[in-house]
Amino acid sequence: MTEQRMMHERLEKAAQFKELGQNPYGNSFKPSISAAEFLAKYADKSREDLMGNSDSFMLAGRIVAARTMGKAAFYRIQDAGTQLQLFMSQEALGASYEQLKLLDMGDFIGVTGTPMRTKTGELSLHVNGFQILTKSLRPLPEKYHGLSNVEQRYRQRYLDLIVNDPARAIFTTRSKIIREIQAFLDARGFMEVETPILSDIAGGATARPFMTHHNALDEDLSLRIATELHLKRLVVGGFERVYEIGRLFRNEGVSTRHNPEFTTIEFYQAYATYEDLMALTEELFRRLVQAVHGKLTMPYGEHELDFSKPFRRVSIARLVGEHVGLPEGKIVELEQTQDFKWALEIALGRTVTPDTPKLILKEHGDVSGDAVKSRNLALHLLYAVFEHEIESSLIQPTFLLDFPVAVSPLARRRDSDLAVVDRFELFCAGMEVSNAFSELNDPADQRGRFEEQAKLKAAGNHEAQEVDEDFLTALEVGMPPTAGQGIGIDRLVMLLTNSPSIREVILFPKMRAK
Repeated sequence: MTEQRMMHERLEKAAQFKELGQNPYGNSFKPSISAAEFLAKYADKSREDLMGNSDSFMLAGRIVAARTMGKAAFYRIQDAGTQLQLFMSQEALGASYEQLKLLDMGDFIGVTGTPMRTKTGELSLHVNGFQILTKSLRPLPEKYHGLSNVEQRYRQRYLDLIVNDPARAIFTTRSKIIREIQAFLDARGFMEVETPILSDIAGGATARPFMTHHNALDEDLSLRIATELHLKRLVVGGFERVYEIGRLFRNEGVSTRHNPEFTTIEFYQAYATYEDLMALTEELFRRLVQAVHGKLTMPYGEHELDFSKPFRRVSIARLVGEHVGLPEGKIVELEQTQDFKWALEIALGRTVTPDTPKLILKEHGDVSGDAVKSRNLALHLLYAVFEHEIESSLIQPTFLLDFPVAVSPLARRRDSDLAVVDRFELFCAGMEVSNAFSELNDPADQRGRFEEQAKLKAAGNHEAQEVDEDFLTALEVGMPPTAGQGIGIDRLVMLLTNSPSIREVILFPKMRAK
C-alpha cells in the first residue's frame, strides 16, 4: 500500500472517531503516571501480588506495536522513550473494543487501567478504557523495524528519535554532559552569561562569518564566530570568572566534523595561565568520562582511550620531528630552531599542499635579520605539516604546545620566546576538542596583530579578523592577567558517545536543500 493510500485511510479513521464523539486531536487527557514511574513502582511485584490489585492509573503514549488475537489484544506504547505493554480485552472494554480497529501504529492514545503481569511475566497495564489523543496520518518507517537511511534520519530527526533508541540516548547524554560542565564551573566560582549573536564585527576567531542586514538601523551585521571578545570585555568589567555555552556560526564547509552552526563553551579566568587551564581541563575531562562511562577508559571507533593517565604535553615541532624520523638530538634542535629554511625544507618534502608553504612565506614577508620573525615563520611551516599529516594520529588525550604567534592572534607571547604563545590545544581520537591560551592583554601588541590580520583580509583572506576598536578600548582600560578556553560541545559529545559524525550529535544538522 502506498503511503498516500495509507494516509487516506487514516484520515477516514479520524473522521470515524469524530462520528463517535471523540476528537482525534483532543487535549483534555491528563496522565496520572508515566510509563517509567509505573514500571518502577511495580518492578518487584509478582504476578500473584498483582492479582486483584485495584490501583487505577491513567497513562498516555504512542502506539509502537500491536497484536490482536480475537477477543484480546496486546499493544505497546512508548512514553518519553519508555515502552509499556497494554493488555486490551473485549471483556474489559465492552463495545469500545471494536474501536481498536480505528487505531494505527504511531497514534497517541490515553488509557486507564490496573497493573498486572502476563503469563510470561511482563509487567503490563490491564486496560479498562482508552481514547484517541492524536491520530497519526503518516506511518512510522519500516513498520517500526527502524530507520536506517542515514540522510532521512538527519532530515527527519523526529522519526529517528521515535524509532532509534541509540539516537535518543546520544541526545540524553549530550544534555547530561552540558549539565556536568555547568556544575563543574559553577562549583569553581564561574558565572554563566549571555553575549550578542549579532555583531558589527565578527571577531575572536579566524573564520568566515555569515552576514545579514538590520533594516531599522540600515546596518550590515555578522553572526558571531566566537564569544571570546565579549567575554573578555566582561573580565575587564570585573566579572573575573565567566563562561557561556552558545551557538556559533561559521560560513565554512560541511564534513563529519564541521557544521556551519555549532555549539561551544568558552570560559575565562582572571589571574590564571594556560598551564592552570591544562590542569583544570584534565580534571574536567576525567569527570565527564566518569559520568558518562562509569570509568576513566572509553571506546572510540577501534581505539580504547585512557583518561586515567596524565595527558601527554608535546610541542608541534617535536611531533613533526618524530613524524619525519629525526633522532632525539635533531628534534631538540628543531624545537629551538630560528632557521625557517630547515622547516621549509621539511614542509616542501611532505604531503602538504604545494602552495601552502608558498602562501605562508608570502604572508610573513621578508624575515631576514630578525630572529623572532624567522622562528615564527619556521613554526608556522611546521604547524602546516602537523595539520596535514599528524593531527589525525593523536588518539590518546594530548596537549599540543608551542604555537607560533602567526596562528594565534589573540594569545599572549611567551616571555622567554617571543615567537611562541602560551597556548594549548587538546586532541583526542584524532580531533581537536579544546583550544586555550593565556590571553593577550597588551593593547599595543593586540592592535599590531589586528592590523596584520586586516592586511590579510584586504589581500583576500576572508577568514582573517578585522580591527575591533571597541575591544582595543577595553584593553586600554585594563584587563587583568587572564586565561581562557573554548571547547567544542559537538565534538566533545561525538567523543563521549563514540559517534563518527558531527551530524549524529546535532539534533538538526544542516543538510543540502533537496
